[in-house]
Amino acid sequence: MTDVLFGQSYYLRFDPKLHKAMQPYPPLGTLFAAAVVRQAGYEVALFDAMLASSTAEWDAALEAYQPRVAVLYEDNFNYLSKMSLLRMREAAFAMIAAAKTVGCVVVVAGADMTDHPEKYLERGADIAILGEGEETLLDVLRALKAAPPPPAAPDIWAGIAGIAYRDAAGGVARTLPRPVLRDLDALPLPAWDLVDWARYKQAWHAAHGYFSVNMVTTRGCPFHCNWCAKPIWGQRYAVRSPQSVVDEMRWLRDHVGPDHIWFMDDIMGIQDKWIEQFADELDRQEVHIPFKSLNRVDLLLRGKTIPALARAGAKIVWVGAESGSQSVLDAMDKGTTVEQIYEATRQLHANGIQVAFFLQFGYPGEARADIERTLQMVRDLLPDDIGISVSYPLPGTPFYERVKLELGERANWVDSEDLAMLYKGPFTTAFYRHLHTVVHKEYRSLKTWAALRQGRRVGLRAIGSMLYHQATLPLARLKLAALERRPQPALAPVPASNVAGP
Repeated sequence: MTDVLFGQSYYLRFDPKLHKAMQPYPPLGTLFAAAVVRQAGYEVALFDAMLASSTAEWDAALEAYQPRVAVLYEDNFNYLSKMSLLRMREAAFAMIAAAKTVGCVVVVAGADMTDHPEKYLERGADIAILGEGEETLLDVLRALKAAPPPPAAPDIWAGIAGIAYRDAAGGVARTLPRPVLRDLDALPLPAWDLVDWARYKQAWHAAHGYFSVNMVTTRGCPFHCNWCAKPIWGQRYAVRSPQSVVDEMRWLRDHVGPDHIWFMDDIMGIQDKWIEQFADELDRQEVHIPFKSLNRVDLLLRGKTIPALARAGAKIVWVGAESGSQSVLDAMDKGTTVEQIYEATRQLHANGIQVAFFLQFGYPGEARADIERTLQMVRDLLPDDIGISVSYPLPGTPFYERVKLELGERANWVDSEDLAMLYKGPFTTAFYRHLHTVVHKEYRSLKTWAALRQGRRVGLRAIGSMLYHQATLPLARLKLAALERRPQPALAPVPASNVAGP
């Protein structure tokens, strides 16, 4: 019998857009928690939903490991966990039910559990961890050795910071919040040995011809973008030492053999000089693995940051460009300028680093002219990749407080391709979904045309795709103009059939 079976509810198969993209990564936050619990002397096992076909594989893991405690510990470094997609929430509910059926104590942790513990307690979870979870989970496991789960032993559970549970009256009791960890170097390495690496390598090589692994150098973000939810770390920010990060990279190189690293930090290299010290340490240990990271354009423009990223092996840097309209950036409290986006892009390209833009449409007050400024920015800078979303109200943010009275019963997307306007935004859901199509048609054709002009080799399929997009783009723009004039309807509840569990 295993002490603790860890799992998480993000199933790539349940997210059609990202399943097609096939860039799977193990649940890093879950692996950190498993490592901490194992270091404390518990026998642990992992169920990894990322490449699982359905929740039936969770049922099989319960039967195989026969755990005393089942922990659904979501990967808090995966931004999709923060979005609390309905398809994954329903998967979590199914997993809770299966664990209770075989007699497990069930503990849940993650962004959605922190925002809505009552939903998970109603479905049978015994304890919901609120916020950062490693130390809290250890306290919960120690308490379970001495007492049954809540609502029994109320004095014991009330003394554990950072949890929610059902009290004797059936209500939801919440304890005092727990301070976040400050010394990240004191954490053990993630429990990498629990990962089925062969399955990941096969998926990556089949889809892309190389193999990528995920890491983090930080936790949290101190900036104040007013649409960005921070249910786990709040405004607090902690950073690993460059030596700790490079030590882990060396371990992964020697034991796992990745061709590429994705640093999943909200923002990598906030501290001045950290990127330079990181590049120095990589040189010292002779560890060089190409990577992608997420950075802010204003921080990139500090003296030696971009050259240091190039020296460290940055292949592509994603930036939260969001909009080509300064008025929209200011409304978001983004703290950056359009000019900084242009200059950071130029400097990254000049140093041989690709750049990709996150673009966000639909923020309150955004007009059609603001959208055109964003499209012009993409035309001018022609980033190496783009990701498109619409503004998404998440609990705990000023943006959510501003629009919460406009929200219908539906407050989450079903999957990452949903792109539904959850509040009464500037235009309709149909407009933004079609805008996604228009932007990609224009962007993909421009990218291919630029490659041809530069004399780079371009496949026949890419040329055919460019010709198709160029031929259909005028009609697509006419449709967008028609959708622009369509009035915003009242928000309707999501149909029950769209959120059915797996």
